[in-house]
Amino acid sequence: MNRYLTFSLAISMTLSTLAIPLRAANKPRAGTDSQNTVVWTNDDLEKLRDVPGLISIVGQIDEETQVPESAPAPYVETQDPEWYAEQAANLRDELERRQAQLHEYLQAIEDARSLRNTTGGINLAEGDIAITLEDGIELLQQRVNEAQMGLDDLEDLARRNDIPPGTLRGQ
Repeated sequence: MNRYLTFSLAISMTLSTLAIPLRAANKPRAGTDSQNTVVWTNDDLEKLRDVPGLISIVGQIDEETQVPESAPAPYVETQDPEWYAEQAANLRDELERRQAQLHEYLQAIEDARSLRNTTGGINLAEGDIAITLEDGIELLQQRVNEAQMGLDDLEDLARRNDIPPGTLRGQ
């Protein structure tokens, strides 16, 4: 009994889902009614213009409408000489700090080799860890080179954007 009820329910559901698209296919579509072709003339458009909200005419400017003033150009930092001077100063400070670290590290190695007293240390845990003295020197030299490449890249960008070279040197 349940089997027949389930089967009849499945058949009725299938037939009803097939009938829904068929009914929709028989309805007329918007804009496809070819029997009522309307030709609009300029006079008809003028009549519709008097009724607000019925038609929009694109491409015509009213004489009463004033052209708004252009907005100021957005700030582009790569065109600002002061931005370059600030970035160059930051990169020069970074380069000097890295060179000082390298010099202190080399001095500490020299002091250790000559058995002199050493002071302080360098935080090598900023990224990579040096296991040997040579690795430490190489690591610090790499950091100096990265800072120098950043300064070189900024100089190239300034050159492409016609920023005077003295701007980067703080002149």
